[in-house]
Amino acid sequence: MSIRRLRTEARYSEIVVHNGTVYLAGQLADDYGGGIEEQTRQTLANVDRLLAEAGSDRSRLLSVTIYLRDMAADYAGLNAVWDAWLPAGCAPARACVEARLYSGDARVEMTVVAALP
Repeated sequence: MSIRRLRTEARYSEIVVHNGTVYLAGQLADDYGGGIEEQTRQTLANVDRLLAEAGSDRSRLLSVTIYLRDMAADYAGLNAVWDAWLPAGCAPARACVEARLYSGDARVEMTVVAALP
């Protein structure tokens, strides 16, 4: 069984590739100073970068789990950025849940599953 692990840390790998599927660990914004729209843009830029490193891209998304610090306050802003980022015709399975995040200033985190070409 061939499993590639990239960006391996002590407790997890940011990217795992197995059997034609890419798994991305929870992705956050690089800077928590912005609002939900800015944090979502930064998080999606990190997703794009890691997908490219693994040999995939956003058009091949299978599933995305989105964790929001405050669903009521942030859901509309997240969706505005998400809808502009997502390619036409690409509708991955998506779950959006309210969660306590790594930092009190973080507003959004995403885990991603995508196919390889």
